Amino acid sequence: MNKSELIEAIAASADISKAAATRALDAMVESVTESLKQGESVSLVGFGTFTIKERAARTGRNPQTGQPIEISAAKVPSFKAGKALKDAVN
Repeated sequence: MNKSELIEAIAASADISKAAATRALDAMVESVTESLKQGESVSLVGFGTFTIKERAARTGRNPQTGQPIEISAAKVPSFKAGKALKDAVN
């Protein structure tokens, strides 16, 4: 499912226009992004939790030359599925 298909599903499920569904989805994504930027986690009970994880700096290898390269530390977004979502999928 891509974004436009998700918007159509939201519009049909909530009985709202596609434009309103688009605004709602964009607002949700923006809110989650802003919270993660500020270092906060976002928990949606039954669905899952969005968090930021720290990835430490490490030494890697260039696959073309075999030379070692330094990979800098980074913050990466993470999602952990909630119990209800896991149960629905299985």
